[in-house]
Amino acid sequence: MKVVSYLRVSTVKQGESGLGLEAQRDYIALAAKAKGWEIIAEFVDTASGTIAPTDRPECIKAMNTAKEAGAILVVAKLDRISRDVEHIAGLMKRASFKVATMPDADAFQLHIYAALAQQEREFISQRTKDALGSLKQRAENGDASAQAKIERRDAGRKEAHKVGPKAATAAKVEKADIYAQTVKNHIKAASFDGIKTLAGVAAYLNNQSIKTSRGAEFTPMTVSRLVQRLGITFP
Repeated sequence: MKVVSYLRVSTVKQGESGLGLEAQRDYIALAAKAKGWEIIAEFVDTASGTIAPTDRPECIKAMNTAKEAGAILVVAKLDRISRDVEHIAGLMKRASFKVATMPDADAFQLHIYAALAQQEREFISQRTKDALGSLKQRAENGDASAQAKIERRDAGRKEAHKVGPKAATAAKVEKADIYAQTVKNHIKAASFDGIKTLAGVAAYLNNQSIKTSRGAEFTPMTVSRLVQRLGITFP
């Protein structure tokens, strides 16, 4: 069976979640080996899981490629498609997909898993809100332990606010690095085809309908920045 691999990373550090690109590729590769799947293409989105799959440019490309090739879309884990059961249900109406960590699950089972996962998240969220409300009430009633916890929480928020701009910058750098990796193989392919100029690579990428991270066409300058970020030696 032919499959199209779809990976998604958010703008936060993927090492913290264990769902970086390489981890996702490993999951899919293991499932492909076990099930005899042939991976014919790979697409990567850098987007929050709150964005519907049908609103993500690379996911749309992945679905179209799978449809044209008579292939199945495959993701590493269900939440790489979405954490919203409505998003997943909507996608099921447009495309068939498999989950590498549950390769034998059918559409009905995946829908149930998604619904249960969402229910669990909502329960945990409400439990957290209730616990915080209770803590605040005890603090207002003079509970010293609760007051100390509130003070530590507030201090932590202030500290997080101080480092916010640095974190935002780091997130942008990480996003740029992730995007660069998705284009790396295309740049190498251009080199293998004998293209030796930045303008030539820009034309090659544009002909392949590959866009910059901002969705624009490539220019020699944007190619130059990209190869520098990747550390590729280019004439």
